[in-house]
Amino acid sequence: MLEKIAIKKWQKHEGSVVASDNGFDVVDCQVCGFKHIISIPTVEELEHVYQHDYYKQEKPLYLERYKEDFEWWNMVYAQRYDTLEQYLPIKQRRLLDIGSGPGFFLLNGQERGWKVKGIEPSIQAVEHSRRLKLDVKHGFYSEKTALELGTFDAINMSLVLEHIPDPAQFLRLIHNQLNDKGMICIVVPNDFNPFQLVLRDHLDFKPWWVAPPHHINYFDFNSLSSLVERCGFRVVHKESTFPIDMFLLMGDNYIGNDEVGRACHSKRMNFEKAMSDSGSGAVLTGLYSAFAQQGIGREVVLYANKL
Repeated sequence: MLEKIAIKKWQKHEGSVVASDNGFDVVDCQVCGFKHIISIPTVEELEHVYQHDYYKQEKPLYLERYKEDFEWWNMVYAQRYDTLEQYLPIKQRRLLDIGSGPGFFLLNGQERGWKVKGIEPSIQAVEHSRRLKLDVKHGFYSEKTALELGTFDAINMSLVLEHIPDPAQFLRLIHNQLNDKGMICIVVPNDFNPFQLVLRDHLDFKPWWVAPPHHINYFDFNSLSSLVERCGFRVVHKESTFPIDMFLLMGDNYIGNDEVGRACHSKRMNFEKAMSDSGSGAVLTGLYSAFAQQGIGREVVLYANKL
């Protein structure tokens, strides 16, 4: 007998329940076209967390680990700027980083000649960025702060959109802030991906990637592409990041085990640095683009231009 699929409705949202955690249901929303939790927290409910507690409670080792992996992050960021520069005229080099964190992506761009600016809600991250002599505004990206920031040729959002109560409204605001033919680069977790589903459905793993209320939205390559296109953009390139879940399938269980997690991450960094240092970066990009076509990879990396 087939198990009955639960359907949940909340305000204008409706969809089948695909996961539940911490008092929230994740629904595959037929209205929005992507998975998200219900109920959706308000902006006011989220503000205090991201301004004061997020780095201390959710990412206590974030800055320390970032510094340890600085060389690898610079390699990742250089590749992302390379991709943006492929699609932008040479004189269009003004970038905004929304959720700029400790500022290393901005620093990479500034050192290669871009004019960069960030906006970040965490005061700890803003203070770190300012020690690097970066132009970073403390606060949330909104209609009010968008007016104060100005216009840009490119806008970067890495691990931001999964936290936003209304991603469509957010992207439309970004669309208005971009200059003609401007570019966006979006990175989000690739959730409910094929490797995760094997781990959940056949190897009895709890869906560890479901993390409400911090993670409100759960995207994949198709749902993010559709959302971006509905908001006035044309997708020009998609690739994945390394499919770190593969280590779980091979028996290296890093869930809740920092030592194993760091060992797996080190192997990933070694692999990518070897490919890059040997001049095979294009092969790596091709591999991750092929992974994206299969829905595989821990994160979605999407580039689109303003129509």
